[in-house]
Amino acid sequence: MYARTTRAGDDPPEVGSPPDADRPDLAGLAGPDLTATFGRLFDEHAEALHHYLARRIGTSAAEDVVAETFLAALRGRRGYDPARAGVRAWLYGIAANLLRHHVRGEVRALRATARLAYQAGVGEDHAEAVSARVDAQQRVGQLAAALAELTPGDREVLLLTSWAGLTAGEIGAALDIPAGTVRSRLHRVRRWLRSHAPTTAPTDREDRTDD
Repeated sequence: MYARTTRAGDDPPEVGSPPDADRPDLAGLAGPDLTATFGRLFDEHAEALHHYLARRIGTSAAEDVVAETFLAALRGRRGYDPARAGVRAWLYGIAANLLRHHVRGEVRALRATARLAYQAGVGEDHAEAVSARVDAQQRVGQLAAALAELTPGDREVLLLTSWAGLTAGEIGAALDIPAGTVRSRLHRVRRWLRSHAPTTAPTDREDRTDD
């Protein structure tokens, strides 16, 4: 979806480089080559950010939030402190602030998903293929219903680690809370989910909560 903005003659990205490109050149976001710097930021982070946001608020709204995120980053570039947060955490923090305007819509969508999943199972026969599909739909519905019940802050922390793959340190920097608070919140939320949505697995990247 997002075409690379790399210009002819630019060095290609390193294969296997980490997703968070915290290189010294990105610390100079107020430097003279601003277009190239933000082009590089966009190339490295826009697609993953859009994928994460689309899972939460839908493709169309996600496109708007991605654009708003990079615009806000451009306007606020002089306030970026590489010693406090990596580039990826900084961008996801901006996106998290923008997502606050979409909380009600996200919850409505989650509850609608839960209702549709339940209705899909009503009246179905028990043929093996149909049964498997219904089971999958019901797991999705169960997860959606559980996510809708979380507070916005708890949902943010959970999905930043399980869907965006951020570490506890990155989430703490993004949300301006201690990494220890992130870990304790994740532990509490996961324990709650195990009791309310035991057949779902939203926390498929629990190992990423390490610093």
